[in-house]
Amino acid sequence: MSSLSLIRKAHPGALIILSFIGLILIGTILLKLPFSTVSKKIDFIDALFTSTSAVCVTGLVVVDTGTFFSTVGKTVIITLIQIGGLGVMTVSVMIFYLVGKSISIRQRFIIQDLFSQAPRGDILNLLRSILIFTLLVEFSGSLLLFFHWIREFSILKAAYLSIFHSISAFCNAGFSLFSNSGMNYSASPLFNITMCSLIVLGGIGFPVIYDIYQKRFLHRGERNKLSVQTKTVLITTSSLIVIGALLFWILEYDLILKGRGFLEKIMVSLFQSITCRTAGFNTVDISMLSAPTLTLMMFLMFFGASPGSCGGGVKTTTLALLISFGISRLKGGSRVNMFKKSIPMETVQKSLSLVIISLVIILIIFFILLTQIPHYKITYNNQHNFLPLLFETISAFGTVGLSMGVTAKLNFIDKIFIILLMLIGRVGVLTFAYTLLEAGPKKKIEYAEENIMIG
Repeated sequence: MSSLSLIRKAHPGALIILSFIGLILIGTILLKLPFSTVSKKIDFIDALFTSTSAVCVTGLVVVDTGTFFSTVGKTVIITLIQIGGLGVMTVSVMIFYLVGKSISIRQRFIIQDLFSQAPRGDILNLLRSILIFTLLVEFSGSLLLFFHWIREFSILKAAYLSIFHSISAFCNAGFSLFSNSGMNYSASPLFNITMCSLIVLGGIGFPVIYDIYQKRFLHRGERNKLSVQTKTVLITTSSLIVIGALLFWILEYDLILKGRGFLEKIMVSLFQSITCRTAGFNTVDISMLSAPTLTLMMFLMFFGASPGSCGGGVKTTTLALLISFGISRLKGGSRVNMFKKSIPMETVQKSLSLVIISLVIILIIFFILLTQIPHYKITYNNQHNFLPLLFETISAFGTVGLSMGVTAKLNFIDKIFIILLMLIGRVGVLTFAYTLLEAGPKKKIEYAEENIMIG
């Protein structure tokens, strides 16, 4: 059987995984070329790590992006971010559509698998809307950032910085051309508002944007209610941003926020709360934050962005489902109801499986990194501590990119595991799991029931 026929018969999830791996390898080769770096040399593992971080829109870096890579290398990275953020298969189908090529039924099913809330008949309209929305938002973000940086840099450099950071922020990638990310601009309202808006719009999910556009703009005169998916994402996202910012303010008021103006305190708190949703930028030194604040950030990073977005994590809808499930069980209910709709139990079970499998994967990788802690000489508050490694692991899984300074100290083996973790986090735990399970024969066997004690 030819490789082409194998690809045609492959599970949609396998094709999505292969498309990301293919793009990562292409990016690695391009970054290895002499003209991609200033020193004309980069280790293969570092090129692979950087390419994976870009394609998986993570933002963890083993070398300083702004100084290590040439203009060509930076352009390769931002191109990988753009394609990886939108999704390789999504970009491929859009290119076919733009050049007038027919889109196969299989491609439609793959896109449907990525954006499950969209009806099959609306797939092309959805993709067209995604492309227009992405270009419009990134252009607007670039324009606003240009006005911010034109006071500091030349026109060409300000334009390049603006385009790079706008794409990186919208795709929730976290790559910055500044060594300290956005720490120099923590007091700038224009920088903070623009970057936060880009991150939220990129992390809220394309199906949600499409639903709002369809129901609130195209059919304004008709009585069209937003879907449960859209309502859940909007409420959960808003709640996490507000609660996260409020807790950051309280926990860091006499620490990292001390001595800052009132407006800057608000912007720093909001920025850190929003960036934990898989964006990876920072306006304060993450390694200087208190342990309670870092724990809060790990919680936000674990759940991450929303389904069908550029971000990673187990998603905001999963958190909402788990909360609703817990409340329903406490009240003695047998179904999970949201906005006067009953959620299928299969979806609830998937959300529970997703959280459990994700935690297991994180703990395994964390344990592997932990065995190397004597080599890293990592300290937190002047003590040897595993918190930086746990933070790094969750950041990689959630495709966030925030770090306490561990990334550059990783050895070859650990980089491989972090690369794997970033890929799983971007493609999705369930996509990986279902792809592996589909490969084997299905056995549906039911045995006699016998109860066990719990709790």
